Amino acid sequence: MVPGGEADDPGWHPIQHFFGLTTFGANVFVAVHGNETLVAEHDERASGQEELYLVLEGAAAFRLSGDHVHAVRGTAVAVTDPTVTRSAVALAPGTALLAIGASDGSFATTWNASHFTQVPRADSG
Repeated sequence: MVPGGEADDPGWHPIQHFFGLTTFGANVFVAVHGNETLVAEHDERASGQEELYLVLEGAAAFRLSGDHVHAVRGTAVAVTDPTVTRSAVALAPGTALLAIGASDGSFATTWNASHFTQVPRADSG
């Protein structure tokens, strides 16, 4: 873990760098005090990136272009629109957040589409 640069910064586990990943970004942020900003307010207009956040431990308050999401352990938050402004703050000490991001590009799944015929999607209503 890389300690935060400021007293109120979370610890950082740069998974993408650690594994040398080149097709998507992955990081884990861990709050020490419970009020750290885990995801600084930003959008992904420049990169076109979609992001997925998974609360591994604790709880976090997300803000998504004005909407609020209270996310506890096991909650996944997907931000598929790069124009959405997003941020997240830890609500408890030890809150751990996995952040994964990727933009349009050459990544393609190796799974056969038929494997997903009975699997629901978040956008299917």
